[in-house]
Amino acid sequence: MKFTKLQATGNDFVLIDLIGTPRPGADWPRLARAMCHRRLGVGSDGLILVLKSDSADFRMRMFNPDGSEAEVCGNGLRCFARYVVGSGLAGEGGAITIETGAGIKKAESRDGGGRFRVAMGRPGFRAEEIPVALKSEQAVLLDHRLRVAGRDLLLSFVSMGNPHGVCFVDDVAGFPLKEIGPVVENDRLFPQRLNFEIARVVSRREIEARVWERGAGETLSCGSGACAVAVAARLHRYVDSPVEVVVPGGRLGLEWDGLTEVYLSGPAESVFTGYWPEANLLEER
Repeated sequence: MKFTKLQATGNDFVLIDLIGTPRPGADWPRLARAMCHRRLGVGSDGLILVLKSDSADFRMRMFNPDGSEAEVCGNGLRCFARYVVGSGLAGEGGAITIETGAGIKKAESRDGGGRFRVAMGRPGFRAEEIPVALKSEQAVLLDHRLRVAGRDLLLSFVSMGNPHGVCFVDDVAGFPLKEIGPVVENDRLFPQRLNFEIARVVSRREIEARVWERGAGETLSCGSGACAVAVAARLHRYVDSPVEVVVPGGRLGLEWDGLTEVYLSGPAESVFTGYWPEANLLEER
């Protein structure tokens, strides 16, 4: 079975093209756990499937390294677009639509296909949209205090089709994300778990951030996480639009007018192609 490895600001994915070969019997969660393993598999932050869609140009499914399925992934969308454009599946034109678990997203090719701008949809803020197990009538949930490992975190909640909690701190590099991240992710306050971002505002045009991704752990970059960081910073009136979010894997461009869709821009590239043994398609390694 052929696969392609791609990366977007260090967020890497194994992609399988199922346009011509649907493979209805495959156990995709199990395959994701095997292929994404950094020691025993290909190694990646997720498994992406390219599928036909009845409502868009293409359909994308994305599985985390733990086998759970993500509703949407911003960097994954750019890698998906890079693949279908580069392989000729997208045909002529600079824009494609992609069906995801969080609705239909639009991706536009920039700089000759080296960068992509993705319309990530309108952010959600209410408790039931995140979701977060809070009884609140507030339209926006900012600076909710959560006690974790002896420290108080002020979380601002944003849904980008998947759940995010953003915490602004003074020291991003020194924050013990590997210790705190999994505790926040799995707190009982979050029925679908949580993507956890820590961020520091550098200027009105730049934010520094790290992300603990639900089902994947800390990654070099997270597109929907960068969106959530930019939105939370705008709600706090810390930054303007556009703004750059600097993650360990590079820089991402974010645009949000405070009312409509969030736009995510950044590079995406193919790294290599390979073949996964057919015998391991249905068997756990």
